[in-house]
Amino acid sequence: MTTAIPNTQVMNRAALTKRVVGKLTNREAVIGGIGNSNWDLWGAGHRDENFYMLGSMGLAAPIALGVAIAQPERKVIALEGDGSLLMQLGCLSTIAARKPANLILVIWDNGIYQITGGQGTPAQLAGTDLIAIARASGLTNAQWAADEAEFDQLLDAALATPGPHVIGARIDNEPGRNQTDRDPVRFAQSFSRAMAAR
Repeated sequence: MTTAIPNTQVMNRAALTKRVVGKLTNREAVIGGIGNSNWDLWGAGHRDENFYMLGSMGLAAPIALGVAIAQPERKVIALEGDGSLLMQLGCLSTIAARKPANLILVIWDNGIYQITGGQGTPAQLAGTDLIAIARASGLTNAQWAADEAEFDQLLDAALATPGPHVIGARIDNEPGRNQTDRDPVRFAQSFSRAMAAR
């Protein structure tokens, strides 16, 4: 895989997702993007504060933005694949304009549209750097994680300080090992109840 991401270790998305969930202690909301992003979130352990995208490619970050605006005292994390984010790049400018201090966007970048057949994304084909795009959109707290230790450091900082924050992780192509239950009504209801509770 050829990308423009400098000095970054290829990491495992499922392992990093478990690291994210393991750090949640204050009923943080997590929005899992379609496909592997939400399958790994499901595999890391269901929480009512998790919202699983079962379709609607590219909407994890915009939905997380809405939750962050509606719940300013709650940290909100979006787990989004590179291919999905490319469907809604404009959301980066909107996030920068709204400046939700409680929003964290984690970008999983493996350079392919994995669940549709492994076609190369612009990151693979043209060296497109999604963190550079985030910075150019006005998101100054945007950084690639060089390895798992730095991923933990960036996530800890994002959970402890005002954002918005964007964390990019270069990931492998391992397919999701879990399948989220296909019950969107139940997830919507449980997530709504969790967001109403303080």
